[in-house]
Amino acid sequence: MRVLLVEDDAKIADFVRKGLTQEGHVVDLASDGKAGLALALALAGGSREALDVIIVDIMLPGRDGLSLIREVRRRDLATPIIVVSARDAVEDRVAGLEAGADDYLTKPFSFTELHARLQALTRRAHRQAPATELRYADLTLDLRTRRVSRGDDVIDLSGKEFTLLEFLLRNAERVLSKTMILEHVWDYAFDPQTNVVDVLVCRVRNKVDRDYDAKLIHTIRGVGYVLRADA
Repeated sequence: MRVLLVEDDAKIADFVRKGLTQEGHVVDLASDGKAGLALALALAGGSREALDVIIVDIMLPGRDGLSLIREVRRRDLATPIIVVSARDAVEDRVAGLEAGADDYLTKPFSFTELHARLQALTRRAHRQAPATELRYADLTLDLRTRRVSRGDDVIDLSGKEFTLLEFLLRNAERVLSKTMILEHVWDYAFDPQTNVVDVLVCRVRNKVDRDYDAKLIHTIRGVGYVLRADA
């Protein structure tokens, strides 16, 4: 984790920097609001991914912490921000959060609590919403509407066919055995005599591949099936 610490109290800054460094994090330090803002913008850069979290005091020389936070948010930087401040009144905490901070910790504080809050903030920031659409080559499957298309053509699939294609798409370019497909689509143990997997794959292949030059569903003899763009 890369952390920007904006703190003018040398003892607190050294205490936090040492603790975070010992935990394996990279710490950039600014002792006033102007330098802190410049570092925040420089570290975030064009990708906005180089900086994981900002720790900022409110009472800073050059530029106060609240105006720093507001400017960071005005620049559309979503980097998580935690305020550390001796101001502990409710209105101060509210002002910090309304300015755009994600958390507020009052001084004095323990390093253990600060570190736990930083980890919680970065976990939330990096958590992604589950995908609602699966794509491979020109094949698209929408999990919300259950719409399947290849290029501009809509493909009509039954429930089991949809489940199989979703499984193939989630495991694109990975060979799936008949056992894996049977257990995922039908949820029961493999019977070596059954041909239900082959029949279902054949039905899906006829709908997904038959009318297209580029074939996507391939048989790996003696092993299973794979979704990939090459023959």
